[in-house]
Amino acid sequence: MASVQKSANPGATDADGERRRAIGLLAKATRAELQSAFDALDDKPDAQPVRGPETGLVMVRGRIGGGGAPFNLGEATVSRASIRLGDGTVGHGQTLGTDGAKARLAAIFDALFQQPISKAAVERLLAAIAARVAGEDAAKARQTAATRVDFFTMVRGED
Repeated sequence: MASVQKSANPGATDADGERRRAIGLLAKATRAELQSAFDALDDKPDAQPVRGPETGLVMVRGRIGGGGAPFNLGEATVSRASIRLGDGTVGHGQTLGTDGAKARLAAIFDALFQQPISKAAVERLLAAIAARVAGEDAAKARQTAATRVDFFTMVRGED
């Protein structure tokens, strides 16, 4: 029996999910990771700016207890960029902070991810980013576990 997975976007395809994953990982990349991967490219793409890089603010929203009413937590600075390659492929990149060059590099790799010829090279970059992020998450989990306190209640015999 086949499993059907519902999507928030009924028109979404697996390619959309792959690209969403790629853009998310590119946003978590460091500028050094993106720059070294760009420098390693044999054939550097000619990327023309469509938008930006530009920096602005977005409102970060939260929920109390995970199920409560949403509230405005505060604003975060973000940078974004959009580029167009010579063949017309458009790529988008964004990152927390004010590093417009990083957003532009992320946009270039998003455009390259959409091209079958260069997709494998971008996948290798994404795998390296995912491994670094997983390692950082594991280290943070170990640090948190080291400070964990278990509370217990002693039951008295007369209760």
